Formats: sequence, C-alpha cells, structure tokens
Amino acid sequence: MHSSRGSRVPAWLILPALAFVTGSALGSVGVGAKPLPGARVVFDGTAAMLAEQWQYWEGPRFGAKPPIGWPLLADPIDGGLVLSANDPAVPATVRSKFGIADIVTKEPHGDIRLHVEFLVMTEGGNSGVYLQNRYEIQVLDGDATTHGMGAVINETPSPYFAYQGVGRWNAYDILFRAPRFRDGRMVEKPRVTMYFNGIKVHAYVEINQVWGGAPSGVDGGNDGGRGITETPAGLKLQAEGYDVRYRNIWIKDVVLERPNTNFPRDE
Repeated sequence: MHSSRGSRVPAWLILPALAFVTGSALGSVGVGAKPLPGARVVFDGTAAMLAEQWQYWEGPRFGAKPPIGWPLLADPIDGGLVLSANDPAVPATVRSKFGIADIVTKEPHGDIRLHVEFLVMTEGGNSGVYLQNRYEIQVLDGDATTHGMGAVINETPSPYFAYQGVGRWNAYDILFRAPRFRDGRMVEKPRVTMYFNGIKVHAYVEINQVWGGAPSGVDGGNDGGRGITETPAGLKLQAEGYDVRYRNIWIKDVVLERPNTNFPRDE
C-alpha cells in the first residue's frame, strides 16, 4: 500500500553483494529456500495452483472479475513462469489504488511460518504481502521510510539495506503469531519476526493495527483499523498496477503458545 512515494534511496543504502544470503546459508531462509516439512505450497508457477489456492479479495474497492487476471509471465532470471501483480483491472491511471484486484488465499491462516519471493521489475514498483489480509509487509522500491520496502507498514523502519534492488529476486521469511482473543475481544496483539534475504530485520514486532482504511484489508475500516475482529482471513498479495512478480510461496501452520516469534536459524 502506498499513498506517497517518499524520498528516493541513495545508492549506498543498497548493498546487494552483502545483503544477499542464499537459502542454503541459513537452512530454510533466503531466495530459493525449499518448503519445510509439513508446509503447503500455495504458488508453484502454475495456473492450476493459482486457481486452486487463490481468489480475489472482494473488498469495498473491488473492481475485477473472476477468474484471477494476474498474468503468468517468464521469470527473467531463472526461466519458468512466475506470477505478476500487474492485473489488467488496475489501469496505469490509478496506480497505487489498492484493493481493486488483490488476491488472497482461499484458506485462512493463524500462526504461520511463511516464505515468499518477489521481484520488482521497474523503479517504484509497488505491491504488498498481507498477513491474515490485515497486516502488511511492504513491497515498494525506492522508499526507505516506515512506509517503505520491508517495513511492517507504518510501524517499523524499512530495512532497505537488505533489498536486492530492481530486477533481482528477494525473499521474505516470516514467523507470524496471530492475535489472541477472549470472549471476542483481542487480548494479545499479533507479532512478527522476519528475515529479508537471509538477514533478520524484524524481531518480536507487535503490530498495532490495519493501515490504509477499509480497502486495505479485513478490519481496515473498523475503528480506524484498530478494531481487530476474530475473523479468519488468508495471505494476501496486493495489485497496484505494477509488474511485481512472485514465486515460491509456501506456508507452514504452526502453534506459538507464547508471544515469541523468534525462529531458529537451523530449521
């Protein structure tokens, strides 16, 4: 989600040679990481899996028509097919107007270990990864603010130093603990730890709200995004009119009894 571009990032903040860590270097994190035992792959590059696992999120700004129109395009690095967020239902004239053609997994999730890889094709490319269709981990080239690349949006600094830059694959590895409820009232906020290209960039981060209003995600319009309900929701990817490509997305359901989202390096 992106409402203002923010300042461009100085070249010295981008450290691709140092920031890149392969999946094998830390076990199951980084670009190319293999699914953990018990994980379910939710995108493998095929149209069949896209149709089986995903659907449009029909929020208040929804403007697409099923089936999903996100194109399957060539992986410019490794070959094969990957998924582009450049849905034709989001014309260039309304770029960054989220919620028109976002896609969400059909199966909701609670506590999870998530792996997702993305490649931004052009400068300013904009998308987003939403946990429980509520809590956004930003994908936004050129923005190193709290609204920028890799930030728990509007709540943490952007770990822009870990970003590989335009035209290169990047990986988010996330351990997410869903909010806890008692008698329909939230008693523990969600928390997240994240590796970005193999570098731990967020640890035990408590997430306070849904940002961006009702078109952004579930509960976005409820008490300014702070009225979180015990409503199941899935993993969402955002379409904002940019060619941001995705591949190798897998989810492992876990149970985190304590609010500790620090996962080991040797999974």
